[in-house]
Amino acid sequence: MCGRYSITSPLKALKDLFRFEEPSLEFSPNYNIPPTRAVPIVRELDGHRRLGFVRWGLVPSWSKQIGDKPLINARAETIADKPSFRAPFRRRRCLFPADGFYEWQAQQQGPKQPFNIVLAHGGPFAMAGIWDDWMGADGSEMESAAIVTTAANKILKPIHHRMPLIVPPEHFDTWLSPFSDLADIHQLMRPADEEILRAYPISRRVNATANDDPSLWQEATGTEDAEPPDAQGRLF
Repeated sequence: MCGRYSITSPLKALKDLFRFEEPSLEFSPNYNIPPTRAVPIVRELDGHRRLGFVRWGLVPSWSKQIGDKPLINARAETIADKPSFRAPFRRRRCLFPADGFYEWQAQQQGPKQPFNIVLAHGGPFAMAGIWDDWMGADGSEMESAAIVTTAANKILKPIHHRMPLIVPPEHFDTWLSPFSDLADIHQLMRPADEEILRAYPISRRVNATANDDPSLWQEATGTEDAEPPDAQGRLF
């Protein structure tokens, strides 16, 4: 799964990668993004790439209420069949800009060890997503999205069995276009090549979402202050 990630790259770097039209919005670096937060996504609207904020935690358009358990991830293996995901998957695909995501490795003893996963050469990348538009009984509207996940590659498998689906820049058009052939979309839904990623252990300070600063990216030395063992669990 992907339950926490980061966006620290400047807006210009994101624009250079995703080639969206100049947005009328601003956002600050965020090193510890939890579910239900308003997050930026890139999508194709009226033939143009747009950057906009939505809720991380998909609420299907047909839902009667928002619900207590946000749908933050959609499995690539079942996304085309699950009622909550199949309609957005066909026509409402998006990209989540990121420059790192976190996974927790189970230990033989003690709390899980968090890892930061980044591009080997650094910089931002795209996690595949789907989005939907929900309207409440009172007429209120909310856009929301989920990150698509797939099986872990060899780099991540010792840490966690799932990983976000990373879309290479040359396939952005295919993923974003609502007119793409679904057979072409399914060809993209595979683990990222091992050589593009780097994973390293970090402090358990990342377990608490209140901690949001550059020090979270420092490689662990074994002497960092640790949060209580259940700090990550409180998020879910």
